[in-house]
Amino acid sequence: MEYVKLGNSELKVSRICMGCMGFGDAGSGQHSWTLDEEHSREIIRQGLDAGINFYDTAIGYQGGTSERYVGRALRDFAKREEVVVATKFPPRTQAEIESGVTGQQHVAKLLDESLSNLGMDYVDLYICHMWDYNTPVYEIMEGLNNAVKAGKARYIGISNCYAYQLAKANAVAEKEGFAKFISVQGHYNLIFREEEREMARLCREDNIAMTPYSALAGGRLAKLPGETSRRLLEDAYAKSKYDAAAGQDGVIIARVAELAKRRGVTMTEISLAWLLTKVTAPVVGATKKRHIEGAAGAVEIALSKEEISYLEELYVPHHLVGVMAQNGA
Repeated sequence: MEYVKLGNSELKVSRICMGCMGFGDAGSGQHSWTLDEEHSREIIRQGLDAGINFYDTAIGYQGGTSERYVGRALRDFAKREEVVVATKFPPRTQAEIESGVTGQQHVAKLLDESLSNLGMDYVDLYICHMWDYNTPVYEIMEGLNNAVKAGKARYIGISNCYAYQLAKANAVAEKEGFAKFISVQGHYNLIFREEEREMARLCREDNIAMTPYSALAGGRLAKLPGETSRRLLEDAYAKSKYDAAAGQDGVIIARVAELAKRRGVTMTEISLAWLLTKVTAPVVGATKKRHIEGAAGAVEIALSKEEISYLEELYVPHHLVGVMAQNGA
């Protein structure tokens, strides 16, 4: 495993971040395919054995049970100072807005809930799960700065935003002397490359780490056409993001399969090796041992310029999907 500094921080993270959305009580969340605690612990332990020290969860994953599973496993299998733990919080709810809960109060309340779930005194990275269109950016940034000053979060990040929003938030932070966002977790993979328009350039110039989610497009970049999995069959959200463009994406997926066969490696390794040429640490979900092996193996693969070009040249711009499309901004 390789390790790198996470943007403008002192955090040293593995090039692979383990995405923990697949862990948690399936009866308490939005996904039916998640792992129970026993099997989640097995995957986390295997990740640690593979050298993965970076774990990403969220208070919204399976009603907080993902955080609880991750927290208990890491306490049992690792030293706190040797792992980097990230969790995320959603925007204010309409009920909070109507009752007068401020952005600062919202951040403080949810962070305390996450720390309780995790059984930890602090998180290394506290992430806005998506841009809050109904709360002044000053309130969110001050709330996050309060968390950093209190020692409850070492650094802050953001997910599901536009480049202008990230730049705006960090400009507010710089003006007020607040902590800045040091990472962005956007939707980015070989068949969805819209982050290259502006976000990637901003991050390069300002040394903001890119830690994209959906690194394998919900498994589509890891399987041959016709192959399936429980998640591919049951994850309605992933279907909404990818299946409409299945035709234009299929030609790229076929090239991933071709290159994997030529190299004698898995499609997972090729897809992630490409993404690792672009970002700091992709967030990779794992629910089976082979998922970890493929992710770790990708770090060791160096693609040639010709191979990278071969994978990229058939890409066609996509419409926004998922959270970004729902925001309609």
